[in-house]
Amino acid sequence: MPEYLGIDTSNYTTSAAVYISEENRIVQVKRLLPVKQGELGLRQSDAVFHHTKQLPELIEKLYSENDLGRPAAVTASARPRNIEGSYMPCFLAGEGFSRSFSVIERIPLFTTSHQVGHILAALYSAGRMDLINSRFIAFHVSGGTTDCLLCEPDQGEIIKITQVGSSLDLKAGQAVDRTGVMLGLSFPCGPELEKLAVNADKRFKVKPVIKDGSCCLSGVENKCRTMLDKGEKPENIARYCLDMITETILAMTGHALSAHGELPLLFAGGVMSDRLIRDRLNTVYPEASFAEPEFSCDNASGTAIFGFLKSEGAK
Repeated sequence: MPEYLGIDTSNYTTSAAVYISEENRIVQVKRLLPVKQGELGLRQSDAVFHHTKQLPELIEKLYSENDLGRPAAVTASARPRNIEGSYMPCFLAGEGFSRSFSVIERIPLFTTSHQVGHILAALYSAGRMDLINSRFIAFHVSGGTTDCLLCEPDQGEIIKITQVGSSLDLKAGQAVDRTGVMLGLSFPCGPELEKLAVNADKRFKVKPVIKDGSCCLSGVENKCRTMLDKGEKPENIARYCLDMITETILAMTGHALSAHGELPLLFAGGVMSDRLIRDRLNTVYPEASFAEPEFSCDNASGTAIFGFLKSEGAK
């Protein structure tokens, strides 16, 4: 049966996935890049090194532990976004492997953006692949992006993305990680910060800073630092951080819907795996679609699905 291999080597995670088209099933493996305690990420040269080491191990794991056949195509995330000048060295590791593999196996090679991969993975997870034929609003909220995106069908890119809002300074995932490291948590800090926030016994008023549909989040880090210096409990600081991000996303959503109409909503990216944020958004927008955590954090599933869709379009 046709199978499609996807590779994603982001600034956080090494990922490989196979989409089994006749079963509409994903088999995936992924591993976080190692970051030392107290640090907020990796230099690109270090990320490339770790991907070079981890990717062969994950491919071996993917094919040795699953009954998989020869892929019909291989796809790599080759850039952060589908815009001119979008580049990040860490994606070279996955693209280089995929180029070599496609030549050796004589199978088609496709490339897409990390962002399109995230959106396709979220659509798959939410059971809304039908939206690739429609206009919809998607949020990609992670360590590198806090983007509100107008998505439209496109023959070449599968999904044409137009940014309608973004963070003008700190990204939501950066706010989470900086607050978490400030509180002594391990990077990436999302899951541990959520665990802290669940046990908060105090809530603080939050006021999003929105400018023409985009946001400013640098104040979150500064406020959390002030709270910590004044002796506030870590649990309450964590809750404030997540509440500010949540209300910011809600404000950006409202602006986008006012500007572009009542379009379907999709929330993707690592920050969207936080249940506190997701539950609040889902209360306000009950018809919105969300990726499950394994398809919301960095993964290669959407990249693999992209290869399937491109192959089907070529027939």
